[in-house]
Amino acid sequence: MVTLADVARHAGVSASTVSYVLSGKRSISAATRERIQDSIDALGYRPHAGARALAGGRTSILALMMPLRTGLYVPVMMEIAMAVTTTARTHGHDVLLLTGEEGPEAVRRVEGSAIADGMIVMDVELDDPRLPLLREAERPSVLIGLPADPAGLDCVDLDFAAAGARCVDHLAGLGHRRLAVLGEPPAVYARGTGYAERTLAGVRAAAEAHGVELLHRPVDGTYAAVSAAVTRIFEERPGTTALLVQNEAAVEPLLAVLRHQGRAVPEDVSVVAVCPDQVAAHASVPLTAVTVPAQDLGRIAVERLVARLGGAAVPGTELLPPRLTVRASTGPAPAAPGDGRGRD
Repeated sequence: MVTLADVARHAGVSASTVSYVLSGKRSISAATRERIQDSIDALGYRPHAGARALAGGRTSILALMMPLRTGLYVPVMMEIAMAVTTTARTHGHDVLLLTGEEGPEAVRRVEGSAIADGMIVMDVELDDPRLPLLREAERPSVLIGLPADPAGLDCVDLDFAAAGARCVDHLAGLGHRRLAVLGEPPAVYARGTGYAERTLAGVRAAAEAHGVELLHRPVDGTYAAVSAAVTRIFEERPGTTALLVQNEAAVEPLLAVLRHQGRAVPEDVSVVAVCPDQVAAHASVPLTAVTVPAQDLGRIAVERLVARLGGAAVPGTELLPPRLTVRASTGPAPAAPGDGRGRD
């Protein structure tokens, strides 16, 4: 491993001179700086992140706080994490991944230890306990998510309220007037997770505007849980003609349950989802869906954070507009018995 002393010997200067060049704490002649940089390049020296931080320099590390909590769909989280990592590398940064459920303590650890230049925060709750610390932190942060009060924070996310409304608009336009939502697992709502609550708020507002009757059932993604929820929905609301699912793990169990019950998609019941494209497009019945743009979210979060580190002013909140792709899972509401029209 190449050390600072190796660079000093190669460049013919003292170790302190190399340290001053790296930290920028003292003025060093251009010729000496160039000679030291040549030695750094020739030897492949990479300054230790902690040493650079103590010297007042940058670590070139971004902390990604991605707590792996109950009810989260890990493939989507990892897709965002990969986008963060690859985008960070294009800007000369590495990524420190923090997956523990530490809450505010994780923010304190990053802020107090100077192990990263900035933070990207995922799985944001409406009243997230990390927010007060993030507002006061010296190191900049970007949230992938939107809390109830985003004042003083940089946030990027899909406009989940608009996504939920877009799904209802599509179904209402096809004549559906009785809709049930298969939502995220109960633990996600219990935490007040922002994206799930905002989607539901958009669904409710659009359903009221269109005169659509609505049921909401949080559900775990197992076949047994989905089967119980769907059976209960059709028992309580026999005229239900459309299902909206925001739970990637529940997609295939839902389609399997409908087949087992003898309900054809979309002839008997239409299904629309809020999920990643790969989940919707490769389902056993390709799903009409609003895409969760995981890669875009990771990329934009890094770009915003890097801009902040460079001193640029960044808008407080950026919500990506929803994009609905129509596939084979939605169609006109089936005719009510005896009237030849869509159910009402």
